[in-house]
Formats: sequence, C-alpha cells, structure tokens
Amino acid sequence: MRAEKHKKKKRTWLRVIGILLLLMLLGGGAYAYSIYHSLNSAVETMHEPIDRGKSDKRTEEVKFQERDPFSVLLMGVDERKNDKGRSDTMIVLTVNPDTKSVKMLSIPRDTLTDIVGHGTRDKINHAYAFGGVEMAMDTVEEMLDIPIDYYVQINMEGFEDIVNAVGGITVNNDLAFSSGGYSFPEGQVELNGKKALAYTRMRYDDPRGDFGRQIRQRQIIQGIISEGASVSSLWKFDDIFDALGSNVKTNIEFKEMVDIQKHYKDASNDIEQIKIEAGSGTRIDNIYYYVIPEEEIARLQSLLKEHLELES
Repeated sequence: MRAEKHKKKKRTWLRVIGILLLLMLLGGGAYAYSIYHSLNSAVETMHEPIDRGKSDKRTEEVKFQERDPFSVLLMGVDERKNDKGRSDTMIVLTVNPDTKSVKMLSIPRDTLTDIVGHGTRDKINHAYAFGGVEMAMDTVEEMLDIPIDYYVQINMEGFEDIVNAVGGITVNNDLAFSSGGYSFPEGQVELNGKKALAYTRMRYDDPRGDFGRQIRQRQIIQGIISEGASVSSLWKFDDIFDALGSNVKTNIEFKEMVDIQKHYKDASNDIEQIKIEAGSGTRIDNIYYYVIPEEEIARLQSLLKEHLELES
C-alpha cells in the first residue's frame, strides 16, 4: 500500500514546467505577463547549451511539434569550493506522449561503468567530475544504449534556496535518523532549506545506501513541486524563479519548454519508476563499486528503447 501511495506521488521536472506555466495562466492580465516575463528571464539564465555533436544512437533530431519521444538526464550535482563536484544524483527520464507516460530510472552514483571520453572504467558519477555535463551524458548514453537528448542539472546546494523560496516543504520520512545537526523522525516532517539539504545528504546510516538517498532527493523535488503549485506561491514567483535561475542549468530552450507543455503534458500523469532488479556492492582495489550484471543492463536498455520507440 505504501509503495502504491509513493508511486502516485512521484513526479519529475516535467511537472515543474507545466506548473510554472499554469501559474502564468492563473494570474491573468498584466500579472500574467509579469509572471511570463520573469519565467522567460529565469529560463534564459538557466539555459546552458552544450556541444556534443550528433548522437549515433538517434538518426533524426527530436521534433516536439511532432510529439517525438525524448529523453532527459536529470543530475543533482554537489558542487564544492575549488572542485567541479560530482553528480550525486543521476535520473534518466524517457517521455512518450503517445503512451502518455514517463519512465524514470535512477542510476546509483557508485555504478561501475566505462567512462566515455576518459578511457577508464570507474564510478559513473566521476564522469561529470572528469568531463562535465557532456561526458556524463555520453557515459549514460553508452551504458543504456539510448540517446540522451537533454539534460537538467540542479545544484544540490541550491535545494536550500529553492525550498526557502516556496516557503518550506513537507515530506513523509520512512526512516528516523539524524544528519547535519538535525533529527528527522518517521512520518510527516516539515523542512526549511537548511534542513532539506541535511535530509538529502544522509547516506551512510541508511541500510538502503545510495537508493535511500535517491528517495529522499526525489521527495524534496516532489515537495518543491507541490508547494510551487499552491495558490499562495503566486505571490512568491519572483523568489522562486530567481532560485531556479541561479541553481538549475539545462540545454532546453524556453520555446522548447512551451512545446513540451503543449504537446506532452498528459505524459506526466503516468510516471513509472524503473527498478534495478539485480546488482550488488563490491570492493575492487579496496574501493566500493555497485556492479550491475550485463543481463540486467540489457533488460533496462530494452525497456527504455521500447519506450522511446527505438529498435532493440
């Protein structure tokens, strides 16, 4: 029952776009224009194109107006001073408007894989540290054998600003623990920005390890979306857009976001979390890695290719 309840609550960044545009429509008149202008400015700040060249896993470019299925790599990056940081969270989203569905695959940060462009076999989250967004996208693309069309990068430190901008959030915590000087009991927990950051960072005291951390990070994203959708948030849109503009980077342009909202909005009604059903932690040269068997990787590849309407 709890799993079903949790599944229904799952949303993705796609909902964020729809909600922000919905707020624009709800405002009306000059107020709506003000929101539209602020959203446009925020997206311009967020927009950061990349130069990867054409993917050999896609023969034709995605056309949103023709409702082509597409994929996104969502990365939560923990940036540190004098350090590019690592992609603490990597979630692949595939969106199919014909089946009106989104599939979401969380890749454990310690997953052992080939780092494309670096010539090494290492933890997948090191790809971002070695070569930024481009190398991370190339590495995930090679591992899953699907095109990665777009990326959305969230600065994990920015969770604090974004949570505060929406006035705080509430999450349903399934594991009592302490982190960052705060205690988080089981059940409904109210979080401000600092508490939300501490909540997402706990990892080692969770028997689920990285999987538990990913659940908490998704809870924070869901909480932000829920609060951002509330009517009261209409009066906070400047703070919300400023926080998004400062902490989110993507190669999706504003006009493309509008097309996604127009042609793909029904897809967000059915979001399926794909689970990695086989895999185990192991130590190689005294370094911990998460190893996914080739058979399981092939199964994941097949599921995502089918959803993207690509040949297996």
